[in-house]
Amino acid sequence: MKLDTVEVPETMKEQFESAEEYVRTYFRDLSINPDQGTITVGGERYIILRASAPSVQFLETVQCMYPALDEDEAREAASRVQYDFARAIGKADARHFIEVTGVKDVIERLSAGPIHFAYTGWARVVILPTSRPTENEMFFLEYDHINTFEADSWLSTRGETDFCTCYWSAGYSAGWCSESFGLPLDAREVRCRSRGDRT
Repeated sequence: MKLDTVEVPETMKEQFESAEEYVRTYFRDLSINPDQGTITVGGERYIILRASAPSVQFLETVQCMYPALDEDEAREAASRVQYDFARAIGKADARHFIEVTGVKDVIERLSAGPIHFAYTGWARVVILPTSRPTENEMFFLEYDHINTFEADSWLSTRGETDFCTCYWSAGYSAGWCSESFGLPLDAREVRCRSRGDRT
């Protein structure tokens, strides 16, 4: 079976195939009811946000709220909030999927995250073979987020930047991995398309 939403090393493929089928089925139960002001997926309430609002415009808001901060300080403050908030969302979403599916294997717990990420429009994930997804301090996950909503938002509204922009994506991934593996994990973006880096 071919994975449609994520690329992973061969050793993880079986767990990700199962997760992709589960998430695909989950998103088939999509209901948009503007007369009620609701969107539900798999019986859970969802919301849709314009992609640049939590990314580009959030930084602009921080700059307006705290005019004493220079641009670098405002970006640092905004990025911390974005990352922490996204990390909390990633943990909560992982916890929900783990509870609903009852999966115990850590790779199975991890697997729904990148697929849910793709279905909700954050990005496409490519997990690289250099990764070591273990349940100890040797944990390491190297991945590319292809077409992140943040990079697209920055490039379409401001053009190329001189800094990484994908704090939401990094935070969400860190949260999902932390919950899946029971470890206090963090993620850092080292290359960014909006900065002109090649992925």
